[in-house]
Amino acid sequence: MKIKNYLKIFATTVVAIALFSSCDDDFLERQYEGGTLDDDQVQETVEAIPDRINSSISGMYSLLGKPDGFFDLGGDYRADDIGYPGIALSQDLNSGIMTNIVSGYDWFSTALEYSDRTPTYANPRIRYGLFYKIIYAANDVLSAIPEDTDNEQLIYARGQAKAMRAFCYLSLVPYFQFKYVGNEDKPSVPIVEDGTDFRNNPRASLTDMYAYILQNLTDAIEDLDGYVRLNKGAIDQNVAYGFRARAYLNMEQWSNAAADAEKAMIGYDPYAISDLTEPGFNEATDHNWIWALLLPTDVISDANYATWPSQLGSFSGDAYVPYAGIYRSINNLLYDKINDTDVRKAWWLDEDRTSPYLEGLTWGDFEGQDIATGSIANVKEPMQAYANVKFGQRSGIGSAYNDGDWCMMRAEEMILIRAEALAMAGNPAQGKQILEDFVKSYRDPSYTTSATSAGEVQDAVWLQRRIELWGEGFGMFDAMRLGKNIIRYHPDQPTNVPEDYRFNLSKDDPWLLLRFVQGETNNNSAVEQNEGGAQPSQGDGATLIDGVL
Repeated sequence: MKIKNYLKIFATTVVAIALFSSCDDDFLERQYEGGTLDDDQVQETVEAIPDRINSSISGMYSLLGKPDGFFDLGGDYRADDIGYPGIALSQDLNSGIMTNIVSGYDWFSTALEYSDRTPTYANPRIRYGLFYKIIYAANDVLSAIPEDTDNEQLIYARGQAKAMRAFCYLSLVPYFQFKYVGNEDKPSVPIVEDGTDFRNNPRASLTDMYAYILQNLTDAIEDLDGYVRLNKGAIDQNVAYGFRARAYLNMEQWSNAAADAEKAMIGYDPYAISDLTEPGFNEATDHNWIWALLLPTDVISDANYATWPSQLGSFSGDAYVPYAGIYRSINNLLYDKINDTDVRKAWWLDEDRTSPYLEGLTWGDFEGQDIATGSIANVKEPMQAYANVKFGQRSGIGSAYNDGDWCMMRAEEMILIRAEALAMAGNPAQGKQILEDFVKSYRDPSYTTSATSAGEVQDAVWLQRRIELWGEGFGMFDAMRLGKNIIRYHPDQPTNVPEDYRFNLSKDDPWLLLRFVQGETNNNSAVEQNEGGAQPSQGDGATLIDGVL
């Protein structure tokens, strides 16, 4: 296990930039597992033999969760290059709802200190480049399918590729520009299609980008009608509806968001209280998961540290988090908002470092609550208060094998979208009812909210989203779409946020916007860099609030 340091990141970045700059195409690689489909002969043969498209579709999906999926260092895996779960972790660390100790072993400290706006760092390169790599893969799939095909298998493949392309843009846009409403004419990110001039490709306006996203998703929903997938690793019509619900949520087209969220969750029910008794969130077969990254044995066997259990979970016998004691923890400001009767409060250790989730578990010589305070040489440090025990690798507590599927969409998210959207569409009573019914039935039987107005219900939903979806990558997504300040601490209240990370940011601070990586600005003359603001320092924004915490 290697200590993380900025020199290592910088050196890797410089080498990667040099390699990308030598390519004939844009700095982002077009290669992906399964190869490319830009040979004219492919389109001529694929109509006759549609099964050949499947390897390209699989390659498109594999990049989302494949260790070393962006840098592709040939087996010398970067421990932060873990695909979408690493991006989700970065976003939650940015948001203020998650924290951890200061450590030289923390590959994601850039997100906590907000140095991830530095264009030459590895973290922002992955967060930008991985999605474009997948977009290229989706474009290659689409270029191989004749527009007038009536082959059912090819139509399904086309729908998946268009939905994936839309998902990638949805995963970029909220972090490169402020919220949609009020900023419609401002630039987002470049749209890349077959035939795009990569060296002269300006950023699309938010209006144009969301029109493009919606068109892709509307096409995908039509193409995926009747499609029955083999497993939850593929995008089906439910998933496409879920993507469109997210897009409409960003655009504040509330009625459309509510309608699509309802369609997305058809056939899926939330975790019941009885389902939430131990560390988990690692099985795609769970009844509430709508879409997942499937991470089988052969994906992670050679990249044990470049996995989400190594970087987010607390229970691995061979991983960065327990080894260095950098347990990903809930901000105590949020934890204190959770009712004691809420089953989710057990997802984190309390201030005394206990949780019902530890009962009945063993890790080496430690049993139950002693797991949190126990130390195992070269394996685990004692856990801090508020450390998460929500996530556990599939092979079990203390296993040195960091396996587990990753949830990309689940029923609970769609319920919360419906509650917020219906309230904001003019029916706060209905939105409140959906929210209360969900929390009472599935999380906290004693839950009520005093919210009555649309804005109050929206804030009540936002609090529940921060609790329910913690660690799954929605923290910064919500703060940006809602136009909220980033709150980590209040100077007059106890905090578990280390001094180095103890600052707040205003909702309109230009530093909130991600920067385009150096390779993009070097090779695309038309891209306009995000500018302004400065990396925050300890104590900044002490008087800011967000209206909920």
